Amino acid sequence: MEPAVLDAATLEKLISAAVAAPSMLHAQPWRYRLNPDTVTLEVRAAPERGLRQADPTGRALCVSAGAAVCNLRVAVAHFGWEPVVRLLPHRSQPDLLATVGLAVSPRGGAAPHPDGLYDMIWRRPGSRFPFPGRRLPPTELGVFAEAARGDGATLYPAGPEETARLLRLTAEAERRTAEDHREHAAGGARARESGPYGITAGTPARTPTGTAAGTLCRPTIAVLTTAHDRRADWLRAGQALEHVLLLATAHGIRASLLHKALEWSDLRWALSDGRRAPGHVQMLIRLGPGVNGPGVSAPGVSAPEAERPTPAGCHRPRAR
Repeated sequence: MEPAVLDAATLEKLISAAVAAPSMLHAQPWRYRLNPDTVTLEVRAAPERGLRQADPTGRALCVSAGAAVCNLRVAVAHFGWEPVVRLLPHRSQPDLLATVGLAVSPRGGAAPHPDGLYDMIWRRPGSRFPFPGRRLPPTELGVFAEAARGDGATLYPAGPEETARLLRLTAEAERRTAEDHREHAAGGARARESGPYGITAGTPARTPTGTAAGTLCRPTIAVLTTAHDRRADWLRAGQALEHVLLLATAHGIRASLLHKALEWSDLRWALSDGRRAPGHVQMLIRLGPGVNGPGVSAPGVSAPEAERPTPAGCHRPRAR
């Protein structure tokens, strides 16, 4: 395949799609660089923009970068090319997490992404309204599971008993986090206005007991796992996660991410259920049918100039 010819305006749209990916507390721990000779976009880690206390291993950073790679794939296909993705292509450059090449299709121009997901990038699969208690039908869950499988991950719906267990572990993680916040209150803790991976709105309100309000209705909780737990697996999990979130938006399904238990090594280990899907849990996704109400825009996408791409090198961090 011959390389694509990429103009500055389209490059900016590709990067804008990438930075619209969810990341923990909107940290956006990545940088992008264009190799003009090969017309390849490089996705690089920016650990100084990560959350070292909550993410000491860099797992969440890689998951976020994988979500950005997914958005790049969707955007590249939308503009008529074939995305060529390589994960961790150079051992000598550990910060280089992935490359996304743009190739002209053998058909003379690729069709839009088969899922038609480009427009979904600019919408958030969340809402400020409570989730209805109705569980999702198996057909929709099957679509999401197939998408995750294509990206190298496994997605399955938790049954009633497992859902209760996962919610208990999540509640324990939130209790520990709240205790940590109290211990650091003297330092002037800042209240969080944005939730995990930029999807606050779907997160249920808390009851005085710390249990998620509305969980008695038992909406669907989908468990995203990978067979192994290496950096490449985290990147695959991020691609699968974003693919599922975009599909959920396209299907009118709202989602929120339950990530707190993943921040504690013992609780993350306890999340796994080898009877259902042997492997390592990478994310819990709470899914529910959509209802009327305002959607949630992806952070930063209204001002793509904040991460304006330049072929010469990496992007500058956003002004804070």
